[in-house]
This record gives sequence, C-alpha cells and structure tokens, in this order.
Amino acid sequence: MNILVTGAAGFIGFHLCRRFLSMGYTVTGLDNLSPYYSVALKQKRLAILAENAKFTFVKAEMADRAAINAVFDKGGFSHVVNLAAQAGVRHSLTHPDDYMNANMLGYYHILENCRHHAVKHFVFASSSSVYGLNTTMPFSVHDNVDHPISLYAASKKSNELMAHSYSYLFGLPCTGLRFFTVYGPWGRPDMALFLFTEAILADKPIQVFNHGRMERDFTYIDDIVEGVVRVTLNTAAPNPDWNPAQPDPSTSVAPYRLYNIGNNNSVSLLRFIECIEEALGKKAIMEMMPLQPGDVPATRANVDDLVRDVGFQPATPLETGIARFIDWYREYYLQ
Repeated sequence: MNILVTGAAGFIGFHLCRRFLSMGYTVTGLDNLSPYYSVALKQKRLAILAENAKFTFVKAEMADRAAINAVFDKGGFSHVVNLAAQAGVRHSLTHPDDYMNANMLGYYHILENCRHHAVKHFVFASSSSVYGLNTTMPFSVHDNVDHPISLYAASKKSNELMAHSYSYLFGLPCTGLRFFTVYGPWGRPDMALFLFTEAILADKPIQVFNHGRMERDFTYIDDIVEGVVRVTLNTAAPNPDWNPAQPDPSTSVAPYRLYNIGNNNSVSLLRFIECIEEALGKKAIMEMMPLQPGDVPATRANVDDLVRDVGFQPATPLETGIARFIDWYREYYLQ
C-alpha cells in the first residue's frame, strides 16, 4: 500500500495519515497549507506525521497541473484519498473563486492523474451538504441530491459526478464519502465546537444560529477515520443489479460507490452546547441568530450501505467525543 492523501495537514487528513502509518503503509501527504485557518496548527500536525519515516510531505497547489503531475510521476501510488478542498458553507458565499480552484480544477487534476497512473482505488471526500433542500430523514445515498443550496455543496456534488464519469469511461474504481459534521481533537478552528469552546472559556457570547433549532449528525473523528480506512481497502465494484430504468445514485454499472459516514443520530444544537458546558464546567452566553444562507436546519445519515459493505457504523457518544476534544484543547492551548 502506497497511499497519497491530499489535504494531509487538515483535520481529517492528519488523523487518516496517522492511521495509515500505524498500519505500516507508505504515505505521501499533499497540502497547500492554505491560510484559511491557522497554518501553525497545520504545521504542528505535519510535525507529528513527519516523525514516521514512511511519511513524505509535499507542499503543492492542486490547481497547479504541473506540480500535481510531478507528484504522481514520482509517487507510484496504489491508492489515493482526496480530502483536500476549500471547506466551509458560509465562506463559499463570499469567496467563490476558492471553491472553483480547489474543489473543481484541483480535483480534476487529481482525477486525471489517477486515470493515467493506474491507481487501484480513488476515494474522495464529499459532504452531507449535498442533500441541500432534501428534507427526507435520515438522508440516504439512494436519494436525489440535485438541489444544493451553497456553492460548497454544489462543488461536492460535482465531484461525485466527475468521479462517476471517470469510473465509467476509464474503469477507475471511485468511492465518495459524504461526511456528517466531523469533530474531535485537532479539529478546525472555524468549526462550532472550537469556536464555542474558545468563546465560553473567554466569557464571550456564542452565536447560536436558527435560534437553536438546528440538528446535526455529529461524527467523531476516530469513527470517520475507521470508515475511510475500511472503504479504501474495499475497492469499488460495479453493481450487477443496477437498473438504468430506475437508476440508483449511489451505485453504477461502473466501479463506483457513494456512502454516508455519520452516526445515524441527530443531536440538537442546544444539546451540543450543553455537552460543551458540562465538559468545561462553565455556562455559555448565547446570542440567538437567524438561519444563515446556505445552512440546512437538520442532518441525519442513513448508514445502512456502509454497515452492509464494510461492517462498520460510527457510534462514539457525543458526550465522549466532546470531552476528548476539550481535553486536547486544554492541553494544546492552555498549558
């Protein structure tokens, strides 16, 4: 196993690289060290990965075709996991070019190289955001997702479509993973758990959107990584029962699959805040806000296909995951 992980300095990428390295695999991590959030945090993650001799880091922009070609020409990768992307629903409202460059053009460069270098399995990050205006709960990969409500979501939906095209035309095995609100130690500073923890400790108010009437399928990072590892090792194959008269969006006559990775359990935003308060031993000052453009009020993942195909379902309780994050936060920032 010789694996390329893009977005290796990111939250999920860092944890995934650590896991692959612990399994004895050779890992190349690619990242552009974007200043979207703290570069120092990203460099700290990379420093930990660099302690393993089987890890190599490459700094490059995915939108730079020549740079990506050079990485693949040298790498000899058997598997590629693409986690690199411009993240954030709200950021996409004000910085659309970032999403076109990273999530579309950069993603295309990765796909093209996977095609030309005979990669055995291409696994890529999608998002629960693709469900958009769909309100059927729990969200299923067999549902239509043609109504995204943010450019970020649209870019992720486009990634799924592009992967299917390459899978069908060139026989490239592709699997897309729709992540549901990932959290845990080493998490992104722009995510709610980090922002709320930081504000509560500083006696500052937290912004509670949709007046607290939000629900999310919070998924702990270790569960996400376990799911990604199992899916990576379970190479996508054609569905022999696929029916073009009633096309299933999650499978194909091509070697292509889509999975949700979530807890199959929606938790209210107010309960989420309560768990942070309990872990910190301190109450939050809440500033109630309206629903933000691009946000969906609720998410919940149907993970039946993931359980059936790789024998795993995320199950870390929210209270446990938040406590672990708080422990890490105190150690990293307060000592």
